[in-house]
Amino acid sequence: MGLFDRFRRGPIAGGATGGPAAVRARLEGAMARRRLKGWNPPLENINALVASGGPRLLARARELVVTNGYAANACEAFAANLVGDGIKPSSLIEDAGLRDHVQKLWLAWTDEADADALTDFFGLQAMVAREMFVAGECFVRLRTRRPEDGLMVPMQMQLLQSEMLPFEKTEVLPSGNRIRCGIEFDGIGRRVAYHFRRRHPGDSTDQRVAVPDTVRVPAGDVLHIYRPIDAGQIRGLPHVAPAMVRLFLLDQYDDAELDRKKTAAMFAGFITKTAPEEPMMGEGAADPEGAAIASLEPGTMQVLLPGEDVKFSSPADVGGGYEAFQYRTLLAVSASLGLPYHLVTGDVRQANYSSLRAELVEFRRRIGQLQHGVIVHQFCRPIWARWMETAVLAGALDLPGFAAAPSRFRAAQWIPPRWDWVDPLKDIQAQVLAMEAGITSRRKVVEATGYDVEEVDRENAADARRSAELGLRYRTSPGETQGARATPSRLPDPGTDGPDADAQSEQE
Repeated sequence: MGLFDRFRRGPIAGGATGGPAAVRARLEGAMARRRLKGWNPPLENINALVASGGPRLLARARELVVTNGYAANACEAFAANLVGDGIKPSSLIEDAGLRDHVQKLWLAWTDEADADALTDFFGLQAMVAREMFVAGECFVRLRTRRPEDGLMVPMQMQLLQSEMLPFEKTEVLPSGNRIRCGIEFDGIGRRVAYHFRRRHPGDSTDQRVAVPDTVRVPAGDVLHIYRPIDAGQIRGLPHVAPAMVRLFLLDQYDDAELDRKKTAAMFAGFITKTAPEEPMMGEGAADPEGAAIASLEPGTMQVLLPGEDVKFSSPADVGGGYEAFQYRTLLAVSASLGLPYHLVTGDVRQANYSSLRAELVEFRRRIGQLQHGVIVHQFCRPIWARWMETAVLAGALDLPGFAAAPSRFRAAQWIPPRWDWVDPLKDIQAQVLAMEAGITSRRKVVEATGYDVEEVDRENAADARRSAELGLRYRTSPGETQGARATPSRLPDPGTDGPDADAQSEQE
């Protein structure tokens, strides 16, 4: 060890040449000298950060998505890719007839799922996805209805915004349970209830008589949909949070630039006169401050007196770096949101097939993670289980043995919406080759398109029967995979016969 190394490292206990001090010196991110001296973040848990800054962060996120075009476009793109036209169930009940009956009853009930009667079950999925982007979380209250309400299955869902659960409600109850950010936990950390506000704190149109501010709702009747990013996290963070500051400042910069250009364009020129009492051609009456404005028509030539001068306005341009600055800033915003640049901005000028494909593949990996780990696990599966239980109790479904083994009937596969690629022909050809090689199954290929394979098979069988009855013939049939892989060739002319025609037919 050199002399300077000893001074740099400092004395080490026991005279040793290694140890914790030597290891600490190599951790650059933990150094507190020179350029990192002012970097002293508090060691706070994410729940403490959410409890203290959650309301303001939520208010700013909502305003940003409403007023900022990029944020609004990103929100819609996030929801459209996360749920699309709906993540749909495919029951795995072994009995085909019973499975078909369950699927039909579910599809009919989806139109009645919304307690506000504004959309269907899949529209609620889209609303949950938007709330995840804006607020980071959404609450779904499962409402059991009365038989006289006339529903196919007496159950509906009510969506509650994040503001309905107060961040500041944190206390210890006489029973020993703890309320943390509006969520009640028992002694071993299980969620037992949610303490919701009776009305939205920002809705001035909802005037009610004096009632308690909050109401306790059992946890079994509430679904809390959010993406936990830290262990032990109890409330969600807005998906737009990492990009909020850049979006807000960029919006202010654009507004200032527009105002500057607008102000500069309003003044065509400035006139300096030696005799202010003599009006120029086109000069109007002076305003209360004594300033007059002169307007000229095309082709007008003005003769100036000696000493008079006209200076035309030459507003400064935004410069060549404006677009590059915008591009780099929006790239950072897109990276913060985890969305492709073209989905946030709509700009595809610098994109090609390869770059779009590479970008979409990575993005769809992230979306698939959210689909199965959050939307399906926290939203779809609990609702499917609760719906089936309610349907059996109400007599809408007859499932023998359900009480003894409900898991046999609850099993279902949730199919996300299909992905539309830049070049669908190449993808279909690759899927056909994979099926012919036995690498994948036809079920997986069909489900990747967002459809149920059994429903597709039934439709194909019905189409084949109808075509046979009507005497219709097509170039391919649903069972021929070769037709999708083959390259279309020239068909023979009508009426052509002979050996050449036969050879051409064989080639085709």
